[in-house]
Amino acid sequence: METHFRSPESRSSPAAARHRLLTVYLNDHLAGAGSGVCLIRRMARTQRDTPAGPLLADLAGEIAEDRESLREFMTALDVPARWSRIVMGRLAEKAARAKLNGRLMSRSPLSDVLELEAMRLGVEGKASLWRSLETLAETSAPLDPAALGRLLDRAGRQAAVLEGLRVDAVGRTFTAGAPAPARAGRDHARRTARRTPARRTRWAS
Repeated sequence: METHFRSPESRSSPAAARHRLLTVYLNDHLAGAGSGVCLIRRMARTQRDTPAGPLLADLAGEIAEDRESLREFMTALDVPARWSRIVMGRLAEKAARAKLNGRLMSRSPLSDVLELEAMRLGVEGKASLWRSLETLAETSAPLDPAALGRLLDRAGRQAAVLEGLRVDAVGRTFTAGAPAPARAGRDHARRTARRTPARRTRWAS
């Protein structure tokens, strides 16, 4: 196997240091994206026979596409995927399933609330990532600012749908006379811009 050696000066240069930090940053987000994909798919399966099921299934598809877009950005930026971090992220997602939420042997209604809150936070973190890459795209980085803008808009729509579903879940769990499941999620979706096309495009230029 061919081995590439770098001088101490090249390893410690400001550019190399920035690239190492970018590698850690993007891999942390990639690990989080993997956990998010696992979680939203599980949520969609759990609620497939409820009115929220179609919304969650659509979100699962979009969030998986967003993860692939991040991988494309990493390739464009010459950032390798660190699989150890990805595996750790998936293990953390599995461990979160064991979180006590009021029931030991069966799924609690509180699970819906906690999972939707976790997904909402994850989408907000993803939006922050797209904003960070927008800043990077203002330099000579090979990234498409318009594509990042579309991803950021989509994250906003995803957050709106998740918030509507979360409000529904809170009503079902903690109050009487809760609204019809997924109604708020649909209301949020109608108030946002038109959905992005189902066909995914390559985001890196």
